[in-house]
Amino acid sequence: MTLYSRVRPLAFRLPAETAHDLGKRTLRAAQSTWPTRRALRAAYQYDHPALEVELFGTRFPNPVGVAAGFDKNAEVTHALSALGFGFVEIGTVTPYPQAGNERPRLFRLREDEAMINRMGFNGQGMERVKERLETDGVPDIPLGVNIGKMNSSSETEAIEDYRRVFDRLSPFADYVVVNVSCPNTPDEFDEASPEHLQAIFETLEAENDRDVPILVKIGPDDPESSVLDLVDIVREFDLDGIVATNTSTTRENLESPNREEWGGLSGQPIDARSTELIRTIAAHTDGDLPIVGVGGVDSAASAYEKIRAGASLVQLYTGFVYGGPSTAKRINRGLVTLLERDGFSSVEEAVGADLE
Repeated sequence: MTLYSRVRPLAFRLPAETAHDLGKRTLRAAQSTWPTRRALRAAYQYDHPALEVELFGTRFPNPVGVAAGFDKNAEVTHALSALGFGFVEIGTVTPYPQAGNERPRLFRLREDEAMINRMGFNGQGMERVKERLETDGVPDIPLGVNIGKMNSSSETEAIEDYRRVFDRLSPFADYVVVNVSCPNTPDEFDEASPEHLQAIFETLEAENDRDVPILVKIGPDDPESSVLDLVDIVREFDLDGIVATNTSTTRENLESPNREEWGGLSGQPIDARSTELIRTIAAHTDGDLPIVGVGGVDSAASAYEKIRAGASLVQLYTGFVYGGPSTAKRINRGLVTLLERDGFSSVEEAVGADLE
């Protein structure tokens, strides 16, 4: 029995967001000194050459990252690196501080190994995040920055929101993700319409003097035809990749009493749909468009399935909440075993293997 398995029942007695904040404070303390960081690395990192991935002009030490939403304000990036993750994506970061939706807004679905959140782009804003990245420094693993709009912004204002955050934070980023698929913010206009996406991409490309890779995060609930239309727009603008997928509004086959809460569903229940979309996008693009797979990753098997479906990297949040600090080590060690079983010398060789 691990320490986390003993602590988790106590943490799960707390409201989900309270427990999350407590966990981040613990990680913040743990990353504050070199000896504590070194202790975390000794306990939780797992390195193997087969896990290395070269993508977006950057070396990822392993393909398992932390999804946006866990560390919105770049508070614990160094601790997450020490825990053995191969990259971390902060955000969603908005131009100005934003309270988000009222609490409670984060719910565990323990019977389903899932969560529902309706956080609503709460965060400290781009200037505070920029200040923290300057003060703490960027982690020693690739850093993604997920950018979004203010909840009160109109369609025109939203484009300027993306531009502002990109301008302030892209110098720190190994890649930037445009988040137009969050189900927890006001639907004042169609954020994924072709016209709106084109305006965003044109604006960001004009700002992108450093050629920072730009990706788009898509949701799992749209029909396949709509997803492929978006993918074609991404390719038209020569963007660098897709993050698939965001949380879902579906509530099929759930057992937890919290299943009726509104918001975005994450965790095991969306694993299959996320993998299906990854496979669809990879097949549609002949594997030429990099995909970051997210949604239900909680084990080496679930990560490997997404990799074989076409994802070059994978991310998790809910799986980390349920699995604890050893999650990355456990998944990475298992991935090496699966790669060796199937005769692959690296993760990169296994990407899209099920498409052949």
